[in-house]
Amino acid sequence: MSTFAVAGVTGRVGSVVANELLERNHHVIGIVRSPARAAVWSTRGGTPAVGSLDDQAFLTETLRGAAGFFTLLPENPFDTDFHGTRRRMADAIVGAVREARVPHAVVLSATGAILPDGNGPCKDLHYLESALRATDANVTILRPSWFQENVGAVVEAAKSSGIYPNLMLSADAAIPTIATRDVGRIAASLLLSPPATREVIDLIGPMYSPRQLAAALGTSLGREIQVVDVPPPARVGALVQAGFPQSFAEEVAELYACFDAGRIRPQGDRALMAKTTIQQTIPALLAAQH
Repeated sequence: MSTFAVAGVTGRVGSVVANELLERNHHVIGIVRSPARAAVWSTRGGTPAVGSLDDQAFLTETLRGAAGFFTLLPENPFDTDFHGTRRRMADAIVGAVREARVPHAVVLSATGAILPDGNGPCKDLHYLESALRATDANVTILRPSWFQENVGAVVEAAKSSGIYPNLMLSADAAIPTIATRDVGRIAASLLLSPPATREVIDLIGPMYSPRQLAAALGTSLGREIQVVDVPPPARVGALVQAGFPQSFAEEVAELYACFDAGRIRPQGDRALMAKTTIQQTIPALLAAQH
């Protein structure tokens, strides 16, 4: 039995990572932010570690003796110091990995992290990737394609108005997608069988266009859904209207502009394919929202 530390253990990806490891009878230290979350998560059989990812001393102590560490950078759109908070987390994570001499770290990143700047929220992931490569740890970076669960952001609009807001340039251009459960399973498998060398792995699943995603959502909701294109100049306003702060809306619009320009595409050392379909993901997503 090995010991693994898992960040984001109550989230969509981290919870799957932890469950996969626990099912294989490994010891999992789940990093959680509050005692309440710790109490809920510990019922699964793991050991909770209550603390913050920006606390290097806490992380160092938590990671000592771990065979592997799954980590990520939480994203809080309402944080007034969005990038500052995430850079402090990245610095603490890197410092703890170095001090605790973690042999293997699996990092949840994103395709957009290929760019150092001008890519919205992904610039912090690029920063984390680069800093972890400067440690002695064997680092496996996962860059998933578009999360199928992102459809959840338009469910209310689909239910109330029968529309699917589309921020991509074309409603008919298919993009690679992936379910978060597949990402978690892949991450767990890599913790259990670390690659021989450092690498960046693109995680890719079925291809869907926004129109196909809207149709799948409509089928699950039992109603026709109309795609409404949001042109680039209107993206920030649409995101603000959806409830996001202006500053975060601008970050997301910046990221979409990178996709529009073709600056972001899978460029890892290799790719792993997943099979979960959007028809499997959406019903589970709707059930979880009730």
